[in-house]
Amino acid sequence: MKDLGGLMKQAQAMQQKLADAQARLAETVVEGTSGGGMVKVTLKGTGELSGVEMDETLLAPGEGEVLSDLIVAAHADAKRKLDATQAELMREAAGPLAGMGLPGLKF
Repeated sequence: MKDLGGLMKQAQAMQQKLADAQARLAETVVEGTSGGGMVKVTLKGTGELSGVEMDETLLAPGEGEVLSDLIVAAHADAKRKLDATQAELMREAAGPLAGMGLPGLKF
């Protein structure tokens, strides 16, 4: 049987790495775009929507539905990027345990 003290130290080190990764994720900002860059949204690492930019031509009468669709698509793009960043940070933090499928660790 392995040294229990050594295992506890490894577990504490991993816990600290995961906490550090979560802190880094909270500071992350991602941008999603749609319509060839006509709409841009910014998400914080917490998932909070922090900004929306749009080409002014989308504000013309009759463009409301197009604008709505582009905002949704830009948000989906940013969310995919945020999810990928989160998965990568957690993989890095978990190190050799990343592929073990431990409960509570999403990769």
